[in-house]
Amino acid sequence: MFHRPLKWLLLITVINALFLSCEPTKVTEQRNQQKSYTRLTQLAVPAPIAKQQAFKAEYHGIELSDDYHWLKDRGYPTVDDVPVLDYLTAENQYYAKFIEPNQALVSSLVEEFKGRISDAETSVPWQKNGFEYRWYFRAGEDYKVWVRRPLNSSEEQIILDENLLATDFDYFSLGDIAISPNNQLLAYSYDTDGSERHAVKVLDISSGQEVANRLTNVEGSILFTKDNTGLIYSLLDDEVWRVKSVNLHTLGHNQSQDRVLFAEEDDAYFLYFYSSSSEEYLIIQSSNSTATESVVFNLDDFTQAPQYLSKRKQNFRLSVDHGNGFFYLLSNDTHTNFKISKVSDTNPSYENWQDFIAGSDDKYLKDLQVFKDFVAVSNSVKGIQSLSIVPNDKPAFDIPLPEKVASVGLNLNPEFNQQHVRIAYESMITPESVYDFDIASKILSIRKTMNIPSGYDKTQYYTERLMAPSRDGVEVPVSIVYKKGFKKDASQPIYLYGYGAYARGMEPTFAPNILSLLDRGFAFAIAHVRGGDEMGYQWYLDGKLTKRQNTFNDFVDVAQFLIDKNYVAKGNISISGRSAGGELMGAVVNQAPELWRSVKLGVPFVDVLNTMLDASLPLTPPEWSEWGNPIKSKTSFEYIKSYSPYDNIEAKAYPPMLVTGGLNDPRVTYWEPAKWTAKLRATKTDQNLLVMRINMGAGHFSNTGRYAQLKDSAEEYAFTLLAHGIKE
Repeated sequence: MFHRPLKWLLLITVINALFLSCEPTKVTEQRNQQKSYTRLTQLAVPAPIAKQQAFKAEYHGIELSDDYHWLKDRGYPTVDDVPVLDYLTAENQYYAKFIEPNQALVSSLVEEFKGRISDAETSVPWQKNGFEYRWYFRAGEDYKVWVRRPLNSSEEQIILDENLLATDFDYFSLGDIAISPNNQLLAYSYDTDGSERHAVKVLDISSGQEVANRLTNVEGSILFTKDNTGLIYSLLDDEVWRVKSVNLHTLGHNQSQDRVLFAEEDDAYFLYFYSSSSEEYLIIQSSNSTATESVVFNLDDFTQAPQYLSKRKQNFRLSVDHGNGFFYLLSNDTHTNFKISKVSDTNPSYENWQDFIAGSDDKYLKDLQVFKDFVAVSNSVKGIQSLSIVPNDKPAFDIPLPEKVASVGLNLNPEFNQQHVRIAYESMITPESVYDFDIASKILSIRKTMNIPSGYDKTQYYTERLMAPSRDGVEVPVSIVYKKGFKKDASQPIYLYGYGAYARGMEPTFAPNILSLLDRGFAFAIAHVRGGDEMGYQWYLDGKLTKRQNTFNDFVDVAQFLIDKNYVAKGNISISGRSAGGELMGAVVNQAPELWRSVKLGVPFVDVLNTMLDASLPLTPPEWSEWGNPIKSKTSFEYIKSYSPYDNIEAKAYPPMLVTGGLNDPRVTYWEPAKWTAKLRATKTDQNLLVMRINMGAGHFSNTGRYAQLKDSAEEYAFTLLAHGIKE
């Protein structure tokens, strides 16, 4: 972090104290005064008007009315209803009318973004089973090329070229790559429409030829069996996007003959698998936001009966790894901030678990990986992240890191017996970096820092960690970055981002595209609101279920704090969030529309109540533990209805908005942004711009390919800049 000299801080404190003591009321009024800003207004051409078609349903004696229910195609996931497609097309055409006259700005942003991408970028190599692997981009290409070489040779072989795989598709996303233990076969999963239903191909590496039947309807993750004859994968349900079983496929056989290792009958649980670091066990877990059921198979012998490490009825969260004859178990069974237990793999029943690292009110244990000679643990204390090493025969210690406030975590560490830990590291002013920490020497070595060809001088940017008081007295962390010369006199704009759900903390990462805003006078801030886990697991618990309103209040209160501290003026803050962060945007624009200059809602989960009432949707049953079940509980129904953004649109003025979605999105279905846009346009009383862009050939993650994504991002940034009157 960068700080002003202490003498300067003391001088400012004295001056501010004198000033505030003279005219406290006047200063407060000045800081909170909303200036008259020029707004982005609706286009000269008429905006699309979606028809209203009455639809009513009753729950718990309460009538629910939804005039835009028809926008959900009854044949979903197939979307071929003509009126639905016509409306989405009309909205896209209206959006195009907005973008067309602003192409110069979009093009400038695209070029700026491209200038920060290394044409020939390559990864840090990693070693696995006698080979060194890496990936690289060729200049001008969108996708990675994967190569390897034997450790005793300098000759590399291309084992997979994503550019060739993507040639015939408008959308292409690589899900996973797996190499067989004998180093002869490569399997990869891929998605060509954004639906996240993957196919799997198996290739002979030496010839590049396909050697086995293709798998379909796969979630994405794949793993070879240790005898090289089979693949482990997750099979999706035919009708809805949810994993119904983890299967064992024998190469050369039909997929219909695959063995089911573990099936999940309860729609309220997510099912997934992974290999232990020791590569001795297959770990299968079925979980929701409160409970995890864990079962392990011996990877050497699938005829052995599986062992249960935890049952869902025990009602705690669990992550598992294995090494040196022990399972290591990260759980919140006895402490909210998790503890790590250790148990012999010969008798791993719960009553035999022994504390390895005790739970702590201060330290939040987030992740672990087991190696032959040590265990690496990811922690955070009051939002400050760290990594610890616990040697098998020496005292534990923390890895020294370059900055106090940064994003730090375990990177790719594929070999069980390696003597270093590879670390992913970045901060709001430090580009994405890769470090290796040598366990014996305790030396931290930089392996790679993101190259920014157009130039980047870290000393020209400042970052701070602030603490903003929420209305209930809780202090909310705020990470902020701005360019040297940013004036804290409320004269410059702020771009404020938030998420706040699923215990996914928003880390203080480096975002190259944000430089285009910082260089134009913006500050960029992240509100670490409750619902994430930035301040520990309780931070997450305090933003879910009946405490969900805390998330929205925190975000608004962070904005008000920035106004009160003169970082920005009221009404000069542009805000953005995606998915559950899009829900956050919808809630805060309903709560305090006067604070925002513009709002971007990316694939927004805004129709919370209707979605949680629709048990046919794949993500609804497992998410009842996150939001509540309004079908069974009147209390949950009323609480969700009280904040659900779509249900709380009112006839009042709203700021300019950009809404995005994907037709094939299985996570936030296309009709959520569509219904939000349709209802808002029919209800709001202002003339401010409201546009929606629906990607008709993609899903939750929009376009693929590193260059293809730039245009979408440039259009979104252009919207924000134009909202602030910046046209170049």
